[in-house]
Amino acid sequence: MKPIIIALACAALATMSAAADDSAEPKFTVRPTGRILMDGAVYLGGNDNLDPETSSDKKFVDGVAIPDLRLGVKAGYGKWKAKVDVGFGYGKVSLKDVYIEYDFNEHNLIKGGYFCPQFGLNSETSSSMKPSYEEPTSNEFFYSNPRLLALSYIFDKGQYFAAVTAYAEAAAMTNNATDMGKQAWGGETRLVWRPRHADGDALQIGYSFNYATPTANDHSAFSFTSNFPSRVSKVNLLNASIDHARGMIKMSPELLLIKNNFALEAQYYYMNVARKDGFGNYRAQGAYGLFRALILGGIYGYNHADCGMATPAPKSLEVVLGYNYTNANDSHAGIFGGISQDASCTFNYYINQYMIARLRYSYTNVRDRHVADLLSSRHVNTIEARLQIIF
Repeated sequence: MKPIIIALACAALATMSAAADDSAEPKFTVRPTGRILMDGAVYLGGNDNLDPETSSDKKFVDGVAIPDLRLGVKAGYGKWKAKVDVGFGYGKVSLKDVYIEYDFNEHNLIKGGYFCPQFGLNSETSSSMKPSYEEPTSNEFFYSNPRLLALSYIFDKGQYFAAVTAYAEAAAMTNNATDMGKQAWGGETRLVWRPRHADGDALQIGYSFNYATPTANDHSAFSFTSNFPSRVSKVNLLNASIDHARGMIKMSPELLLIKNNFALEAQYYYMNVARKDGFGNYRAQGAYGLFRALILGGIYGYNHADCGMATPAPKSLEVVLGYNYTNANDSHAGIFGGISQDASCTFNYYINQYMIARLRYSYTNVRDRHVADLLSSRHVNTIEARLQIIF
């Protein structure tokens, strides 16, 4: 925790010094924010060989849900910005984004609080703005974009984008340090080179790196899980628990191409968990690719601040073809979390500035999963629809 404390102190001194140099009286602004997701899903198959008496695997059940409902506020005062966002999904109250940001100038800023730090391409879209309806399985399993109690510095100018973050584990937001006994910590960075970064013409290559200490079982283990890509029925897909852990590194190169009304994004994930007491290290890997095309509408835009694609213009119709592969098995470590594949086709209609309608078909499977009380293999065909409102 010492590196985080030192970083927080330095950031506070820097922002106070910068604020003291501002002579003009800034204007205070407040704006409400919110979102509503309304989902419906039909599952074709998926419950084969499922025996509730012998397995803890859950059934796929057709239905509807409001998986995400949020209300919040954004405030601004000169170079200062703040956001508080509270979620009410499934009738449960939880804190989402809670942070303060200081913009030194248009190219440099610092952010502190509870938010999702920059790591890979999915950093540029919130959970409800994924073009493939839900985030790729690899991104979820490798715990790539969680909300953390963090401090980030971001540089954004021309061909270059860089983000550096120090953080404490997410549990530090809901538990005091005494009750936790120990707080896990980590650091990560996202570095991007974008020789072309204009609307309709972009080439972006990036690399993200992460190091973290153990968070599970009294800070001696890691636990990684992901669900089948649906929020109406939540069914476990991959599950890996790594005990006797010392620390973890994650690496992820990314690629983004935009040409007029076509785009390609891809990301690879590699993780290595170092273990002690003679246990073998655990290694896992995964990758996803998305091909995007605007059937109706103009060209794809580029968003500098988020270092990725901009939301298509209103009245645009988009088709997204996606594929994801994740291998959570490592025979050397004796851990078999499963091997999964997901192929999907999503249609997104951007109704107006605040509303989006989505329709998705996907085929998802898992095999070679050796986890207590879970079937070794499962598969499902899913048809989902969503209407979302974001302001």
